[in-house]
Amino acid sequence: MPLSHAPKSFGNSSDRGSAARRISDALSSSSRSMLRTIGGELKLHAPFTLVGALTGIVIMVILSSAAVPRSFSTTLFWGLHPLHVLLSALVTTGMYRLHSGGKLWATILIGYLGSVGIATLSDCVIPYIGETLLGLPNRGIHLGFIEKWWLVNPLAATGIAIAYLWPKTKFPHAGHVLLSTWASLFHMTMAAGGELSLQTMMVIFVFLFFAVWVPCCTSDIVFPLVFAKESTSPPLS
Repeated sequence: MPLSHAPKSFGNSSDRGSAARRISDALSSSSRSMLRTIGGELKLHAPFTLVGALTGIVIMVILSSAAVPRSFSTTLFWGLHPLHVLLSALVTTGMYRLHSGGKLWATILIGYLGSVGIATLSDCVIPYIGETLLGLPNRGIHLGFIEKWWLVNPLAATGIAIAYLWPKTKFPHAGHVLLSTWASLFHMTMAAGGELSLQTMMVIFVFLFFAVWVPCCTSDIVFPLVFAKESTSPPLS
């Protein structure tokens, strides 16, 4: 009499459910870790950003009192914004290289988006929103990677290349904050038509703080690590 053999089971519903829960728990743990990193960075660097925004108020008072021409702000913006892009490219690309085995094309993409993309958001887009809300007479959005493509894009490429070959990320965060704050400030003072009122300065102060705090304080660490293969997060700097 032939024996009947039950088919082998390659995993019942209970096993599959347990595996799904493990995956879900791992993802939740990773998300919580990333949120802790973001929150820690924002908390740690808020004082730097506040001081940077206060220096912006001092500069605005000086510019307004001395009736400095608008061309002065234009010159400084186009000097500081490209430097901000270069610095961001160095740090973002370096962080990604140190924490990922990513290919060259991925490194270039992350380095470019993390520098040009986030610096543009911080120095140009958020200030322009503030200019529009304040109704400044010469408001306009100045996108460096388009208007000064021959300057901004090569500097981003230089930063990416240096960080790819020599991935170091140590740079005083205060320097990054000041560069970004002043670039954002001069984008907004370019839009001003004359003397700034105290109320206008206070609104600009708020926009300066948020233009720098969230983009710059997360881009150097959080943005590249989102795409890195390693799950470990660096210590807060």
